Amino acid sequence: MALIWSCVTDTQSMHALLQCQGSSSDGHDASVVEKTYYNKMLYLQYNSTWGNVTGYTKIARKVADILNTDFYLKGIKESLELCKTWITRAYSILAQKVEPKVRLRLTKAPADSEHPATLVCSVYNFYPKDILVTWLKNGERVTSEVTSTDSLPNGNWLYQRHSYLEYTPTHWDKISCVVEHPSLEKPRIYDWGM
Repeated sequence: MALIWSCVTDTQSMHALLQCQGSSSDGHDASVVEKTYYNKMLYLQYNSTWGNVTGYTKIARKVADILNTDFYLKGIKESLELCKTWITRAYSILAQKVEPKVRLRLTKAPADSEHPATLVCSVYNFYPKDILVTWLKNGERVTSEVTSTDSLPNGNWLYQRHSYLEYTPTHWDKISCVVEHPSLEKPRIYDWGM
């Protein structure tokens, strides 16, 4: 999570970036990094892991000495507690599982294909990203003539995947798309109706 602010005049610019980062769901490894740039050069940096402000120019080192007081550092420590809260909330949202929506459809196969049709099993709006999409023909798993996309982001924290089965339709075959996902207690089977 990042917060950015900038101040620009005709001849000078100041830009600050406050980052909250961590990789544990309880926020115990959270850290706050605040960087201040002056005319595109790093001027000051605070890193909660180090616990102080570092200046990168002669003047910035004097400013850092002033900022490394209890008053300023107390405010930054409050930012660290807020950062831990943000991380905990973000992980609780990301830990939720969203069941996939499934759509089966028949399309015409490319002209160079041996088969006149392609069955498409489109799986939408699921989370997390890991999912298994397979095909059954008369109850047996089909491995040839099958292609699939990777899990692709929808742009809304959810994913989609598409699996294609090149197929010559017959009235006696039962074709099914099987979806396995952490949000489902057991695999779901979607039968293709002629």
